Amino acid sequence: MTEPTNLPASPSLDVRSLPKVSLHDHLDGGLRPATIIELAAAVGHTLPSTDPAALGEWFRDSADSGSLERYLETFDHTIAVMQTREGLVRVAREFVEDLAADGVVYAEVRWAPEQHVQAGLSLDEAVEAVQAGIEEGVANAEAAGSFIQVGQLISAMRHADRAMEIAELAVRHRDSGAVGFDIAGPEDGFLPSRFKDAFTYLAENQFPATVHAGEAAGIESIVDALVHGRALRLGHGVRIAEDIDVEFEDNGAPDEPEVGIVSMGRVANWVRDRGIALEVCPSSNLQTGAVASFGEDIETHPIDLLYQTGFAVTVNTDNRLMSSVTLTGEFELLMDTFDYDLDDVLELTMNAVNAAFLPLDERAALSAYVTEGFNRARG
Repeated sequence: MTEPTNLPASPSLDVRSLPKVSLHDHLDGGLRPATIIELAAAVGHTLPSTDPAALGEWFRDSADSGSLERYLETFDHTIAVMQTREGLVRVAREFVEDLAADGVVYAEVRWAPEQHVQAGLSLDEAVEAVQAGIEEGVANAEAAGSFIQVGQLISAMRHADRAMEIAELAVRHRDSGAVGFDIAGPEDGFLPSRFKDAFTYLAENQFPATVHAGEAAGIESIVDALVHGRALRLGHGVRIAEDIDVEFEDNGAPDEPEVGIVSMGRVANWVRDRGIALEVCPSSNLQTGAVASFGEDIETHPIDLLYQTGFAVTVNTDNRLMSSVTLTGEFELLMDTFDYDLDDVLELTMNAVNAAFLPLDERAALSAYVTEGFNRARG
């Protein structure tokens, strides 16, 4: 497999300085290698390496296997050092600081509290610890001259049976940092319908949900996420492209490219026409094999097909440690690959603004802030 690499964009555009929105970024996938080493030493956890550079490379190489299952195995080490209040606070604080340094102005950080109670924390204590770290990170970013707003997406693990308990946890913290609910973990074989009571509870309490779907499984998983998961967004969602056909016809001009005729199935039409946002993570999708049926290189990733045909595509990192990426780098990669310009980056960013789990007035304010930042970049 060709490794996804964040390539440099046009030198005339400083993508890092642009205000960006991150909707799909896992807390346990965004640790600094040096932090992992220090926290592991404190709790007695053995790592593959105690050198920050070598450890970061190990995570990247292990994740770049083409298998979602293998990709998920790397989280054993990060979760192991996130079992105490001190560990969770620090990881969350640094997570926010790193986002702010990358120009992110609004982020939703997703994580599964049920995986962080092995050392005695309660679910509520774990959520409170992460919130404390987020608030410290926001304060530190502001002190450094940056603005960032961050909400928690509380995730339940698909292969466990705690979805209702975690949904209730999320709703309990809706006024203290939690902005949405998610189910994560192995997608194939664990449809959202297994947790339909939890999703019904969330709907009854008007609490939004995004669902990992269309990554390790295809159209059936996406339909189930929409029907039983009541998903307002699709985590990854890239395999919706399997419901799209493109046929090329010769236009009769020898020096002109063939014309692509696009036809969509009912599921693709439903998702596109209703503006259901796709939380696309380009480099991660290549690493996990989510888009293997389309090809192995970024040039064959269906993100451009989805964007050009009107889907509400958003750009995300998934796991910055495992994929060795930043949101800036992901945008630069797309710009170099598909010749996107500032207007494209703005449209993709505004898709994320519109899909954010924020009240309408706050989304309007965020939209104005982002637009102002892009206008400054135009000179």
